[in-house]
Amino acid sequence: SQTHFEEDSQKQPAVGYWKSLMPSKGSEEEPETQDAGSGDESQSTEQRNVSRLRSSSVEIREKGSEFLKEELHKAQKELKLKDKECERLSKVREQLEQELEELTASLFEEAHKMVREANTKQAASEKQLREARGKIDMLQAEVTALKTLVITSTPSSPNRELHPQLQSPSKAVFRKGHGRNKSTSSAVVIAASQNATPEPVSRECKEVDSILFAEFQSWKESPTLDKSCSFLDRIYREDVRPCLDFTKQELSELVRVAVEQNTLTIEPVASQTLPVVKVSAEDCGGPKKCALSGLPRTCKHRIMLGDSGNYYYISPSCRARITAACNFFTYIRYIQQGLVRQDVELMYWEVMRLRREMSLAKLGFYPSEM
Repeated sequence: SQTHFEEDSQKQPAVGYWKSLMPSKGSEEEPETQDAGSGDESQSTEQRNVSRLRSSSVEIREKGSEFLKEELHKAQKELKLKDKECERLSKVREQLEQELEELTASLFEEAHKMVREANTKQAASEKQLREARGKIDMLQAEVTALKTLVITSTPSSPNRELHPQLQSPSKAVFRKGHGRNKSTSSAVVIAASQNATPEPVSRECKEVDSILFAEFQSWKESPTLDKSCSFLDRIYREDVRPCLDFTKQELSELVRVAVEQNTLTIEPVASQTLPVVKVSAEDCGGPKKCALSGLPRTCKHRIMLGDSGNYYYISPSCRARITAACNFFTYIRYIQQGLVRQDVELMYWEVMRLRREMSLAKLGFYPSEM
C-alpha cells in the first residue's frame, strides 16, 4: 500500500511548474522572476509532502508489524494450548483404551468362570438326579412291598408267610438265624413267589349298601381324616366311639385320642420289666385288674399313651376292641397316603370287614389267642 501511495505521489504534477508558452507583450522579464520564486516554493511544499508521506508510511509500517507480531503471538499461544489439549486427549484415549482392554479381559475371565461354575453345578445336579432316581426306585420298591403287605396281611389277620416270627416253632426251627429285621424287598420276593390271595374265612353272601358305598366313594375322591365328612362321621358314631367306650370314661377318651393320632403302644406284659408308675395303681390296673373296665381280669398286655411313660394293664377283650379300632385307622391312613391300589369296591368291603371287627369286639367276641 505504501508503494502504491509513493507511485501516485510521483505521478501528481508539481505545483507551480507551469510555464506560459505564450508570454504577454510588454512584460517579458516580470513573469520569469515570478515564476522562479513560485517554483522554489512549490518544490519545498512538494518535499514536505513527500517527507510527510514517508513518515506516515513508516508509522503505518511499524503499526502493521506490531499488529502482525501480536497476531502471531496470539496464534502461537493458541497453537500451544491446542497442542496441550491434543496431548491431554491422547492421554485420555490411551487410558480409555487400557481400561477397555482390562474390562474386556475381566469380562472374558468372568464369563469363563461362570461357564466353569455352570458346568460344575450341572454335573453335580446330574449326579444328584441320578441318586434321586435311584432313591425313587428304591422307595417305589419299598412302597410296592408295603402295598403287598397291606393287601395280603393286616394286623387283625397277619400273613404268617410274610411274618416268620408268627409261625409255629416246628416250622421256624428250620430257618437259619432270625427274621426280625428282614427288609421289605424280601417280603416282595416272598409275596411274588406265592402269587396267591388269602382265601376268605367263610363263604357268605354280600350286597353293597348304596348309601354307604356312595359315602365311601365321595370320601375316596379326596381322602381325609377329618371327622366332619359323612363317611367318617357315620363310622365314628356307629363303630369307633362304641368300640372305644369303656367303663373308665376319662381313660377311654385318652385312648380314643391316642388311637386317632397313632400314638398308642400295646405290648405284652412279660416282654418288659415293670416301669415306674407315675399315677396311682388303681388307675393303671395290674396283672389281675383291667384299667379300662375296672374288672378283675388276667391282663396279658398293657398300653402306653404317647410318650407319657404311664402303662395301663388291659384285659384281652379290651385289647381286641383297641386292636380293631387301630386296624381300621391304619387301613384308612394307607388309603389316604395312596399305598392301597385296589378297586374301589374291594377297598369298600375291606372297610366293612374292619367295621364288623369293631362291632364284634364291642359285643365281646375276640380270638382265643388274645
